[in-house]
Amino acid sequence: MLADHLTHLPERKRRELERVAQILFEEFEDALKTKLSDKSKRGRILKLILFGSYARGDWVEDRKSGYLSDYDLLVVVNEERFAEQHEAWEKAAERFVQGLTITHEFATPVNFIVHSYQDVNSQLAQGRPFFVDIARDGIMLYEAPGFPLASSKTLTLEEARNQARQHFERWFPSAIYCLKQAEYAIKDNQLNHAAFDLHQASERLYHCVLLVLAFYSPKSHRLVFLRSQAERLAPKLIDVWPRDTKFAKRSFARLDRAYVDARYSPAYEITEEELTWLVERVTMLQEAVAKLCAEPLGGREPHTP
Repeated sequence: MLADHLTHLPERKRRELERVAQILFEEFEDALKTKLSDKSKRGRILKLILFGSYARGDWVEDRKSGYLSDYDLLVVVNEERFAEQHEAWEKAAERFVQGLTITHEFATPVNFIVHSYQDVNSQLAQGRPFFVDIARDGIMLYEAPGFPLASSKTLTLEEARNQARQHFERWFPSAIYCLKQAEYAIKDNQLNHAAFDLHQASERLYHCVLLVLAFYSPKSHRLVFLRSQAERLAPKLIDVWPRDTKFAKRSFARLDRAYVDARYSPAYEITEEELTWLVERVTMLQEAVAKLCAEPLGGREPHTP
């Protein structure tokens, strides 16, 4: 029984996670039923692993500030074709959002990532900290027999720093450039352009800190998801985005939507006041990411132009 692995959680949390697992399996199985070829129907969920604060037992529900820890789950499937880009996962994600915001079936946000069994074991063999931590500390909610996780490699300090620097040099400078472009766009009264550039600056900063600290970042443009993953890893980032006012929530929501809607939707709107506030918060994010990356890069805070 799934609940047997979650005795450290309140009953309501155990029931929610049982429902989460049910939805993941339902959507995956329903998607497979629509396939015509036998090859496309052979998908299997091999493991479902709870990780993060709800696995450790240090989750946060601060109703005053508005900050809530998310459920974080790793879904392991048997083949790469059934991993992240499979249609089932988008439908499951939609159901979790609806359950949180519309039907109130869930009181806790749900985030999940999907990787193939081969990929997870490859990541472990390479010593990627994100997967090593999940294998060590995660709670197995479901496991098909006969698919053990690989032994994990321990990276040397030099290997870790070299990888961290490569990730930092790829993502951080481009994030700063996007932030500058947003400021130019605001001056030119190109508000939608500014919103998109701020989204890109934020996305790249989150990819940067996740890759530098854990050598892993999910392939996603959704800032609410990337923010959750980064804040789980580095709680100091929580203060960057206030959640206690309607203005703050609305501004972040418009930033999150900007990747698609600021470019393609005639209904998208954002004000100069919101953009000015967002520039301040993204600048704070930039400064926080630089500080967090200092130790993995060798103990010295990197230069931020």
